[in-house]
Amino acid sequence: MAIVVNMPRLSDTMEEGTVAVWLKKVGDTVEEGDILAEIETDKATMEFESFNEGTLLHIGVQEGETTKVDTLLAIIGDEGEDITSLLSGGGNTASAEAKEEATPVETNNEPAPIEASADVVALPEGVIVVTMPRLSDTMEEGTVATWLKKVGDAVEEGDILAEIETDKATMEFESFQAGTLLYIGLQEGESAKVDDLLAIIGPAGTDVSGVASNFKVVLDSVKTEEAPKKEAPKATAKKEEVKQEVAKQNKPVAAVSANGGRLFASPLAKKIAEEKGINLSQVQGSGENGRIIKQDVENFVPAQSGASVGKFVPTGQEDFDEVTNSQMRKAIAKALTNSKFTAPHYYLNVEFDMENAIAFRKQFNSIPDTKISYNDMIVKACALALKEHPQVNSQWFADKMRLNNHVHVGVAVAVPDGLVVPVVKFANEQSLPQIGAAVKDLAGKARNKKLTPAEMEGSTFTVSNLGMFGIESFTSIINQPNSAILSVGNIIEKPVVKEGKIVVGNTMKLSLACDHRTVDGATGAQFLQTLKGYIENPVTMLV
Repeated sequence: MAIVVNMPRLSDTMEEGTVAVWLKKVGDTVEEGDILAEIETDKATMEFESFNEGTLLHIGVQEGETTKVDTLLAIIGDEGEDITSLLSGGGNTASAEAKEEATPVETNNEPAPIEASADVVALPEGVIVVTMPRLSDTMEEGTVATWLKKVGDAVEEGDILAEIETDKATMEFESFQAGTLLYIGLQEGESAKVDDLLAIIGPAGTDVSGVASNFKVVLDSVKTEEAPKKEAPKATAKKEEVKQEVAKQNKPVAAVSANGGRLFASPLAKKIAEEKGINLSQVQGSGENGRIIKQDVENFVPAQSGASVGKFVPTGQEDFDEVTNSQMRKAIAKALTNSKFTAPHYYLNVEFDMENAIAFRKQFNSIPDTKISYNDMIVKACALALKEHPQVNSQWFADKMRLNNHVHVGVAVAVPDGLVVPVVKFANEQSLPQIGAAVKDLAGKARNKKLTPAEMEGSTFTVSNLGMFGIESFTSIINQPNSAILSVGNIIEKPVVKEGKIVVGNTMKLSLACDHRTVDGATGAQFLQTLKGYIENPVTMLV
């Protein structure tokens, strides 16, 4: 059956998109996960992947053309299928049946599921259903980190309703409507799929209890029609109910979420707990809904903590803690698994002499108000080397290879929930101090979960540096769609041979992971030779 694919909302502020490039043409076979097109949003040009499979039957927006979010972009179905009825409305609207089965890329605040089933439930005048938005291009579900409004509060257009944890960062979600917050569908710490009920806004005093319940009924029916029907045995269902009831009865006093394991704590409380080495699971929260706040951590005494009573574990007894996977951890697992098992990795290992680099950095940092790191020098050196070796600065597609003329270097940053890769744009054109300032700013945002999707998109190469942790050498998984990633170890002082004599020297080991589909061994080796020239003679980076 034909499926209507609408223009997706690929950023939280996107209202319309422009098709930059179609990567499929009418008649091509489309698999779930294939890149259909590159869409230019208000923030970046992003790849848009298909959530469906079939044959591309119709393209509604040509390259260079612009259209509003949620208007017809393409139609996917069975080869030779008649789609006349779907195009009869002028190409920008589809039947209610098609909307229900369309790929779930809508991320606005409009009550799409209710609108698609208007015969089931009608909205009171002025009432707006706010659904879980798609705040990143890969987001499939979101978690409410914090509500900044409560039921009964007045909401103005542009007000921040809540902070939503996506697979990439925790982002502020602003309201596109004005009114009163009448209903909250997800409590703090709870998760839901994109387009599920998040909240209801409307005139003060409006009864929306029926709207909320009907919305869930309609949404569930749509999901049931889209998903393969699979009825679980009654005995199993009953067993699950018992498990859920037991979980409720055994709910600990510590501040955990209703779905088990997620801690409610303010960012400041988490920071203080980390500095003091306090396990937040042992802290009693005094904030709203049991949220742990600054005072709870500062006043925490292990011997008097209710969470620590009876925690003595006899010798030899097995014990463990379970932590619910965050959206970021799920996304990392999915992306890296896909990269490792689709891109044929191989590794090139080198060791560079760092004597000149050490002297160069010391002299450079003697300039007042100037401070660069070895990592800044490596990012700059990589950027210059990539301009000379575009094959390493490439991306692989099923039918072509893209050799990027621009250089955007992703810098891996460790955060409490995992790993993010903010991007230094046009790194080859920036000075060392500019790169240093950019990396410092992006790393700070990453650790505070304030990175925007635009700041994590578009990398053409990635640098991962664990040298500051004392790691001598390691290998990394390629951050697709990049063709390579450089793993950087620490600088080691050791005996080296120079001019036939053993002397004390400083060296650094690096490992380049390459995708063999785009980068052959000789190509990767030549890139490393060029990189060696810049690292071992850093003054050449200033020429």
